[in-house]
Amino acid sequence: MARLMMFLVACALAVLASSTVSAAIVEHSFIVKNLMVRRLCHEQVITAVNGSLPGPTIRVKEGDTLVVHVFNESPYNLTIHWHGVFQLLTGWADGPVYITQCPILPGCKYTHRFNITGQEGTLWWHAHVSFLRATVYGALIIRPRSGHSYPFPKPHKEIPILLGEWWNANVNDVEAEALLTGAAPSNSDAYTINGRPGDLYPCSENKTYRLKVKRGKTYMLRIINAVLNSQLFFKIANHKMTVVSVDAAYTEPYVTNVVVSAPGQTVDVLVTFDEPLGSYYMAASPYASTFPAIPFDNTTTTGIIQYVGSTSQTPVMPALPDFNDTPTAHKFYSNLTGLANGPQWIPVPLDVDEHMLITIGLNFELCATCQGGQRSAASMNNQSFMLPEKLSILEASFYNVSGIYTADFPDEPPVKFDYTNLNLSTDPSLVYTQRTTKAKKLKFNSTVEIVFQNTAFLGIENHPMHLHGYSFHVLAQEFGNYDAVNDPKKFNLVNPQARNTIAVPVGGWAVIRFRANNPGVWIMHCHLDVHLTWGLAMVFEVENGPTPSSTLPPPPSDLPKC
Repeated sequence: MARLMMFLVACALAVLASSTVSAAIVEHSFIVKNLMVRRLCHEQVITAVNGSLPGPTIRVKEGDTLVVHVFNESPYNLTIHWHGVFQLLTGWADGPVYITQCPILPGCKYTHRFNITGQEGTLWWHAHVSFLRATVYGALIIRPRSGHSYPFPKPHKEIPILLGEWWNANVNDVEAEALLTGAAPSNSDAYTINGRPGDLYPCSENKTYRLKVKRGKTYMLRIINAVLNSQLFFKIANHKMTVVSVDAAYTEPYVTNVVVSAPGQTVDVLVTFDEPLGSYYMAASPYASTFPAIPFDNTTTTGIIQYVGSTSQTPVMPALPDFNDTPTAHKFYSNLTGLANGPQWIPVPLDVDEHMLITIGLNFELCATCQGGQRSAASMNNQSFMLPEKLSILEASFYNVSGIYTADFPDEPPVKFDYTNLNLSTDPSLVYTQRTTKAKKLKFNSTVEIVFQNTAFLGIENHPMHLHGYSFHVLAQEFGNYDAVNDPKKFNLVNPQARNTIAVPVGGWAVIRFRANNPGVWIMHCHLDVHLTWGLAMVFEVENGPTPSSTLPPPPSDLPKC
């Protein structure tokens, strides 16, 4: 017995030592400042990190601690958000302005320090102040810890593909003008692949991203939609893609010739380059679901995939879907399933403590200084979210400061109606919203189920909803009004996809479920920047757990002050 105990203790110590050795501290410095770049025959000053667009790619392993020193040498207030990272008990590092911290003022700095646990795959980081996200963003790649492997054959190479958006203007001015006039912001002038527009745009022949590949090899493309206000179709001419992960959660392999991604989402695909030697376009174009249609940037960005040994100078172009091809988008979004029992898999919690029905959509709000006396807005359960400015909500929650927010966000809309009926889209008794700063309190470890119900106010469209601090299971998604009696029969409780950003179908609904096991304050919002600016957001305030290991610690000493 004594020998057995000694053996077990030795094994435990070996496992602990192995775990400790496999984890590392990964440290970066972000110098954020203005940069002059030339795109589309036009010189433009942008705000960028470390002088590059996109910013630096961060590579870590699961279990590592990431430390990033952010120096704000730009003329703008700034925060950085680590999109999709759980931030377990490190909510102070999450980054959304006035939610978990006040902005980093020009000339100031802040150090983000957090552990990356229970996640593998592709995430990203970006500015979380106004439209700065248009140029302040980059990839965050999480590989399995040492001694662990992918649940699929290791690819020959892994390539980040960041889809972006470009304006021939200062993006802060674009947002400011929209807020002043009450209208939608001006459309972007181009989309980009890894910061480059592609040769379908003017003055861009030498501004096209190129990827050389070896014939017969399989590559992983880590696709990130960093666009501000558009969902995108993505294709590679003559090649199939196999989806193996979304939002840093493994999926059952899904073979497709088109990927659809909403702003904030990531998709990892395996591509075997086994076509004849040549060059092939990868291309992305908008999925614009709004009806009635509103103006949008209806252009196409391209990159070139060149087979090693090929002399072809004329790439093959893929046939992209029509901009309003909702059936193709819905097929992709709804056919993905999670890799049950794979690495980092978490089963669906079956007992639900909190049920919420949240309507989302566009509205008007009264505005004495705007043309027509009103301006565009957006809301959840008819609450249009307004950021505080005196103190972050997390600080107000931690120190019990009143007057910053109220904890009474409603579990359901104030009025029940035919949510997707376009005939009601301009009903003055329904279409106006009010500005509030509201949170929903959650008990530690409670299970929350949310039905997102799209509304037809001022038009219907697909809304990408992002939850900070958590991933959630997507149980079902369809069109029309949610049926609380019959639609739960369609729930996938076995192997649903896990996401941190869900594209709620145009004129439809989606149901998500998650366990609130991470204390802190977490914003949930539409990842179309214009809709976040208009107020399509709310906050969850998750209470501490019963033990020190489930209690949010005090803020770091260098947390920015308002």
